[in-house]
Amino acid sequence: MNILNMYKNDRTLLSFEVFPPKKTSPIESIYNVLEELCSLKPAYMSVTYGAGGSACDNTCAIASKIKNDYNVEAIAHLTCVNSTKKQVESALNSFKENNIENVLALRGDIVPDLPPKTDFKHASDLTEFIKQIGGFHIAGACYPEVHPDTPDDVADIINLKKKVDAGAEFLISQLFFDNNSFYEFVKRCRLAGINVPIEAGIMPVVNKKQIERMVSLCGASLPSKFSRIMNRYENNPEALRDAGIAYAVDQCVDLIANGVSGIHLYTMNNPYVARKITDSVSSLL
Repeated sequence: MNILNMYKNDRTLLSFEVFPPKKTSPIESIYNVLEELCSLKPAYMSVTYGAGGSACDNTCAIASKIKNDYNVEAIAHLTCVNSTKKQVESALNSFKENNIENVLALRGDIVPDLPPKTDFKHASDLTEFIKQIGGFHIAGACYPEVHPDTPDDVADIINLKKKVDAGAEFLISQLFFDNNSFYEFVKRCRLAGINVPIEAGIMPVVNKKQIERMVSLCGASLPSKFSRIMNRYENNPEALRDAGIAYAVDQCVDLIANGVSGIHLYTMNNPYVARKITDSVSSLL
């Protein structure tokens, strides 16, 4: 099913992201997590991608299980900066063989001391390549507070427009903690003629070090209210978890009230957190 069609009923979607288990863990270790998350009936679930080898295979296998065993639509992440066209085509063939129709086209992280491949430089190049191959519905990523490698918000929107023009049918945002940043970003997109649905990426805080690492990678700002929560409860895991869930719920309620196309919950493979948030906002969707 084309995920784009889900946005046509003028209601906010709630979707989840999961990631494959570590290389040292068997793929079966995530099955209980998948079962619990799928029981919450998200609109769809995305599965993150590891470059090359078994990590790529795990992405496909998990996306396949979500869709074919649990009957929840799945979208598989696919990165390109460390891949050749042949490797990307092989991954797409695997997706197709497993009934995966939706792909989130990403550049991927540049690995230090590992020269990137030259077939793809940007996610827009990957998007165009997938579009040429055909048979897939394509999503793209976006950064409400500007991509870390982009000099300013103007260049960021120009690059995002290239991605959409290349074939991205909807966008999923990187995490953010200030809804106003997301609203201003959407305004810039609409002024630039980017009119596809844009989902808001929300990550509940359950671990201070973890969130600080994610923020350092994506460049999201930390509002003073959010920082106070982390600083006050950093040594009380249960309190930090509950406060983080409350903060995320507050974000979601505001986003839904403002008519956002969708909310993509970065679950961190934590069904407890996903359930608490889903139960809190389900009546609003």
